Amino acid sequence: MRKVLMSFAVIAVLAVPTFAGKYNKVVSIGEKAPDFSGLPAVFNGEDTSLSLVDVKDEVVVVVFLGNHCPVVQQYEDRLIEFTKDYEGKGVRVIGLSVNDIDSDRIPGIKSYTKDHKSNYIYGYDESGKVGKAYGASNTPQFFVLDKERKIRYTGAMDDNMNETKVTKTYLRDAVDALLKGESPKVEETRAAGCGIKYKKGD
Repeated sequence: MRKVLMSFAVIAVLAVPTFAGKYNKVVSIGEKAPDFSGLPAVFNGEDTSLSLVDVKDEVVVVVFLGNHCPVVQQYEDRLIEFTKDYEGKGVRVIGLSVNDIDSDRIPGIKSYTKDHKSNYIYGYDESGKVGKAYGASNTPQFFVLDKERKIRYTGAMDDNMNETKVTKTYLRDAVDALLKGESPKVEETRAAGCGIKYKKGD
C-alpha cells in the first residue's frame, strides 16, 4: 500500500508543469496570457479603451513601455516600423505603461505618441496589476501571444540596442513562426532596459 501511495505521489509531482522561465519568474511559455480590460489608451491621438478580449488579430504583441526610458526611445522607430510591416497581416501591437510616474500616464502617453507619430495603441494601467501579472520588469519588454492568447515568446525585441549591430531579430522571428503555424525557435530572452517603477506599497 505504501508503494502504491508513493507511486501516486511521484505521478503527481511529474504532472505539475514547470512554472515560469529562465528570466521571467512569473509566467511560463505556453500558458494563457493574463487578461486586461477597460484600460485607458491612446490611438492615433485619440482617447480610447483597451481590452485584450476585443483584439481579434491572430497574433498579439504586448510590449511594456515607459516614455521616460531612453532605451524605449531608442527602440521607438523600430517598434513603429515593426507595427507598419505587420499591418494587415493579422498582428496587433499593444503598448502598455504601468509606471507610477507622471510622464508615463495618459497625458504623457498622448504627448509621446504625437511627437513620435506612434502607430500602435498605447494603454496605461495605473494599478500596475497587469505588469505584475505578466512578470514585466523592464521597458521595453515584449510578449507574443498566439490566437489562443497563450504566451509564445517573451523578452527583448532583438539582440542589440544599437540597430546597426542587430544580428538576431527575436520578436520578428517569433511572430513570423506563429503566422506560419510553427513554434518560435527562441521562446525567451532577457529583457534589457529601464526597470519598471511600480506603485509603492502594492
